[in-house]
Amino acid sequence: MIKEIVSTLESILKINSPTGYTENVLEYIEELFGVNEKLIIKNSNKGSLCISFDENPELLITGHIDTLGAMVKEVKGNGTLEITQLGSYPLNSFEGEYVTIRNSKGKLFSGTLLLNNPAAHVNKDVRTEKRQLQNMSIRVDEIIDSEIGIQELGINVGDFIFFDTRFEHTKSGFIKSRFLDDKACAAVMIELIKDLGKKSKNKKVGFFFSNYEEVGHGSCVGIPDSVSELLVLDMAVIGDGCAGNESAVSICAKDSSGPYDFKVTNKLRELAVKNKINYVIDIYPYYGSDGSAAVRAGYDVRVGLIGPGVSASHGVERTHQNALKETYNLTKAYIENF
Repeated sequence: MIKEIVSTLESILKINSPTGYTENVLEYIEELFGVNEKLIIKNSNKGSLCISFDENPELLITGHIDTLGAMVKEVKGNGTLEITQLGSYPLNSFEGEYVTIRNSKGKLFSGTLLLNNPAAHVNKDVRTEKRQLQNMSIRVDEIIDSEIGIQELGINVGDFIFFDTRFEHTKSGFIKSRFLDDKACAAVMIELIKDLGKKSKNKKVGFFFSNYEEVGHGSCVGIPDSVSELLVLDMAVIGDGCAGNESAVSICAKDSSGPYDFKVTNKLRELAVKNKINYVIDIYPYYGSDGSAAVRAGYDVRVGLIGPGVSASHGVERTHQNALKETYNLTKAYIENF
């Protein structure tokens, strides 16, 4: 099972999907299940994907497929690109990262996010200069030295910029990659759909892949009216003052948007204990989820939140395959006991 989850994770990480440009990865997921007669597959007008085993699911498992990224904000006179962020992330973590720029016609160009005047032999303040959008830019890997040169390539304001993921699965079981938030959970969801599809009888459960979570409105539309409970799968926090770790599944009792449903959280805890699942209960200080978006949009649903512990969230992320396994096991137990 874990081998399949990691393989699926690697596959979807290869498909760039910054928030606002997720159609390719959603098409890939839909094609995985397009010939399964047991499944009801629907797309919202906004582009999210719902895969259900019942026309009127009562339990919905949700995770987001959109990631962090960037857009071209300005073409500079020297041929570099100033960016605007898609989602929130620390620039110091992304400095030096290789990128791919997609122009409006779909042509791809490579580049690197760097500090302006990045040479240590020229800039004496290169170590201490504050990393902020106005003094960083994309160095494009083309022979150009002007704004006109960039425009001749067809690169313009509003074009999407994809950051490299640098995926690696170590011998010790760690998965290192950008955007484990939340493709790690999307991989878990895909494998759960495959597993449930093998059963002769399935419960009233659906799986919702949202596409705008990183900018706060992922699950504010598209949830079937029949749904009474929403179980959100999203990365778990690791850091000072938090209980999460890379080998466990975290059950979130509260985040920045407030407490999660008391009954759902307690049921998750009981199932973890009963099934000998490695888990922690945690509170996330700076965090919101698709559950937060759904409740704020007015959905009358009970919401729970779980996920694998992910180190260095919104940076160079890492988790362990054991955390993916425990997230899978707890989600499966919740479905079976719904």
